[in-house]
Amino acid sequence: MSDLDSVQTLFDRTLEKPEVKGEIHILVNCAGIQRRAPAVEFSEKDWDDVLNTNLKSIFLLSRAAGRHMIPLRRGKIINFGSLLNFQGGITVPAYAAAKGGLGQLTKALSNEWAQHNIQVNAICPGYVATDMNERLIADPVRYRQISERIPAGRWGDPKDFAGPVVFLASDASAYVSGELLVVDGGWMGR
Repeated sequence: MSDLDSVQTLFDRTLEKPEVKGEIHILVNCAGIQRRAPAVEFSEKDWDDVLNTNLKSIFLLSRAAGRHMIPLRRGKIINFGSLLNFQGGITVPAYAAAKGGLGQLTKALSNEWAQHNIQVNAICPGYVATDMNERLIADPVRYRQISERIPAGRWGDPKDFAGPVVFLASDASAYVSGELLVVDGGWMGR
């Protein structure tokens, strides 16, 4: 997802695969990177890398999907946001900016494409035990602080997102569009 030239052609290359049979009805944008540093030390390269991977690539893929789905008059685009769609975070200025932008992009595309029976939504995970959060998990103080605030009493697991993705990809969500679905073990309710 960081190779924007490849991203530009990914959707069309996928359509050419025989198993796809010329139509794509669901796009899940679930790639992202993280860079951590205080804002005064945050490099321009890290800023560009994060924004390109976490926001620009999603726009490019969604635009390609929209061009394909509008004539079909059907489609589902599911973006993966973050709690940082709503909060600023600490030492993650590019990630926060990208996720904030992703939330607005989700709503903007929904506003344009809902009339074509294309639902564009986002899932906003809370703290999930993945490679991206290794530094937080390894910091005993920060890990404890985060864990104590999660009402569910645990960090999320990637399998916690299967149900929300299936819901947003199915006909059950035909009248759901432009939403940011928080899946966070109760974090935002605190």
